[in-house]
Amino acid sequence: MPKVSLDMPEQLMTDLRTHVGDDAKFVSLADAIRTACRKLLDQLDDIDARHGRISKED
Repeated sequence: MPKVSLDMPEQLMTDLRTHVGDDAKFVSLADAIRTACRKLLDQLDDIDARHGRISKED
């Protein structure tokens, strides 16, 4: 899997870390970021499909 490096505001990082851990939704910060990216892409696909830019099956 390719690695990505990015700069992120400390407040955003702090907020993300509250959802990471043994009793939290995500097992790691990387897992939280991957999930957020997938969700964003799904939402963008839905918007594009509604506007006729892509078919829903793409």
